[in-house]
Amino acid sequence: MSGIRACALADLAAGAALRVVLDGHPVALVRLDDQVHAIDDTCSHAEVSLAEGQVDADECALECWKHGSLFDLRTGEALTLPAIRPVAVHKTTVVADEVFVTLAEDGVVNR
Repeated sequence: MSGIRACALADLAAGAALRVVLDGHPVALVRLDDQVHAIDDTCSHAEVSLAEGQVDADECALECWKHGSLFDLRTGEALTLPAIRPVAVHKTTVVADEVFVTLAEDGVVNR
């Protein structure tokens, strides 16, 4: 199995974010329907935890709680100001109800 075990699928409440630290790297996990998304858990604008923000299921995005920037869970792109830089996206795999994450290298989107 490639990737790092992040959590059990049951640990992810639908429409909420969960912060995990994988090999010293903070990651925000979000479960929307049957898809699990993983992005860097640090806002590119204010350097705070994105997992503490609200999930926007309609936009497939996570909102930074500090200043309201939205980050696309699929691409890591900053969708709203004040953030202008993206965050890294990490590949997720679910096997036997366990979530595994393959960390992106150098901030590159990893699908």
